[in-house]
Amino acid sequence: MTVPCRPTLTEIAEARARLAPFLDPTPLFRLDIGSTNRRLFLKLETLTPIGAFKFRPALNAILSRDRAELRHGVAVPSSGNMAYAMAWAARAVGVPMAAYMYRDAPAAKVDGVRALGGEVRFVSRATWWSYIVEAARPEGPELFINPVTDPAVLAGNGTIGMEIVEALPGVGTILIPFGGGSMTTGVASAAKSLRPETRVFAVEDTSAAPVGAALAAGAVVQVETRPSFIKSIGGPSVVPQLWPVASGLIEGAIAVPPEQVCEAMRLLFSKAKVVAEGAGAAALAAAFDRQDLSGDIVCLVSGGNIGAADFATVLTGGIPKA
Repeated sequence: MTVPCRPTLTEIAEARARLAPFLDPTPLFRLDIGSTNRRLFLKLETLTPIGAFKFRPALNAILSRDRAELRHGVAVPSSGNMAYAMAWAARAVGVPMAAYMYRDAPAAKVDGVRALGGEVRFVSRATWWSYIVEAARPEGPELFINPVTDPAVLAGNGTIGMEIVEALPGVGTILIPFGGGSMTTGVASAAKSLRPETRVFAVEDTSAAPVGAALAAGAVVQVETRPSFIKSIGGPSVVPQLWPVASGLIEGAIAVPPEQVCEAMRLLFSKAKVVAEGAGAAALAAAFDRQDLSGDIVCLVSGGNIGAADFATVLTGGIPKA
């Protein structure tokens, strides 16, 4: 079992140097909300080559490996964006790639993996989750990369936090959608190392909110989940291996319902012309839910890979089917 450590600023800076030939810093866009006591900023990870923040950890995970480790290719379990990003990264270095996905994963992401030459291997949700928490490991010759606990994944995510503090030295609060927790851990590690007073909140969907439950219980607990169109955050529990690190970096959790997330998606499109998937808009929904948060607030817009039909449903006032 992998027990991850908080990535250091040195490891994050090394990751940034690896990524630099492939990715410029993503924009930090100020959203005009007409408020006098706070400013909202959007960290637009929708503008990476695969339209999501996962580009950073996937590419760093591959570029940091010795070529001999990659001789049989790479494999990753993912509900979508990490698989998509790993397919891009594998193609960039010329190695095979396989993604373990569950059958109702977003079609746009399944198609994205295949379009980049990756192989999709469908497994049950239970099997997929067992790979994430390392209760099981898929058979196959490929280098298996855990999308949550791999050290290079955490360092790659840390580059986001480094960019935020550089662009906004007075940042007070960062709101981050929490899936497995690797983005929250990486971003918070960098931000708090550079600016210790920064507060970080994990954002989740009320349909599956294991972070708030774990914080309340003081331990990893199982939660009931309901179907939701928001696929990249939430789960039956937090990832046990990462939780001791992640929990020490956050001030709390904010759970927002799908209807508020859809409102945030519409606002992003109307005021900033940003297309965000559900998880990508969750941080903005949380910012409006928590009016008590003041000062400079960064909402991490984690991805924009949503199918056209689902996005049309949102723009016309509806909630996509789970």
